Amino acid sequence: MNLLFLADDAATVTIGAALAQASHGQGLIFLRGDLGAGKTTLSRGLIRGLGHVGAVKSPTYTLVEPYELPGGHVLHYDLYRLSSPEELADLGLRDHLGDTRTLTLIEWPERGGALLPTPDLTLHLHLLPHGRELHWQAFTSHGARMAAALAALSPNSPRTREAEDT
Repeated sequence: MNLLFLADDAATVTIGAALAQASHGQGLIFLRGDLGAGKTTLSRGLIRGLGHVGAVKSPTYTLVEPYELPGGHVLHYDLYRLSSPEELADLGLRDHLGDTRTLTLIEWPERGGALLPTPDLTLHLHLLPHGRELHWQAFTSHGARMAAALAALSPNSPRTREAEDT
């Protein structure tokens, strides 16, 4: 797993935009972190980095926000309000997984339990007193390409370091 320090919301949005390019608008990314850790902020940068112009809303109350883009689709899920993993069937999540024209972002994937497939990439955001830390782990070859793009963002920075997998 790797680590990157993000000083503020602007840095978080910038990382999201860089990740957008590396994703090529496809795949499955899990976003983990406490309330207010920056999951939606990073998603905003990612969605705008793929060409969306306009507001990027938190899907906390709608559970999913779809975005139609010139090259495909982004489905931004927030599972925080699910009362059981079985509710995933009602969201139509499985219908879009594996679609090469769809990028699926899932906040609070732990609420989906074993009903969610293995993601390409998991992002962990941790709020600090002054900024946040982003940790990531890849699980597929596509995820490894996205992870490599994140690692390349500041290879010589003391704030980016290789950490041992746990």
